Amino acid sequence: MLVLELALFYRSWLLRLVQSVKQGMLAFVLGLLLWTSVIPTVTADSVQVIINAEQSTNTLSAAQLRRIFTMRQRQWPDGSLIHVYVMPNNDPLHQHFAKSQLQLYPYQLERVWNKLVYSGMGERPTEVYSQAKMLEKVASTPGAIGYISVTEQGIDGLINVSIEEGNP
Repeated sequence: MLVLELALFYRSWLLRLVQSVKQGMLAFVLGLLLWTSVIPTVTADSVQVIINAEQSTNTLSAAQLRRIFTMRQRQWPDGSLIHVYVMPNNDPLHQHFAKSQLQLYPYQLERVWNKLVYSGMGERPTEVYSQAKMLEKVASTPGAIGYISVTEQGIDGLINVSIEEGNP
């Protein structure tokens, strides 16, 4: 009789445990779905390279873009200096821009910039902390280049640059 009572108790305890695990898993899955729907996603088409309107170009090759943002190309074809503006490394837009447009991880880009600075061979780009500041700086600085989300409203004094695949 005692064994039967223990078996029934164990069975009901086990059923309650399974039920609570199911509820916990359901809560976890629902929380995960809610979390991923709230996080802003950045798609390949959602980054726009912008340059100051005083530049005559509106197209860059992918290789040129990479040379500019790795600070290897310091002048525009007309001889004017390039001023590069970037978002901080932890910004999702910067991370996406580096991966999708430059085919580099942000830490690799940071390494290139640090090498230039510490060797005395160059400077790192100017960091801005918002897209509004990026728009303002690129529009007001001759020879400037940067990037924004395509959802950001542009202002006068900018050119949206299209990027061509392949070498220059």
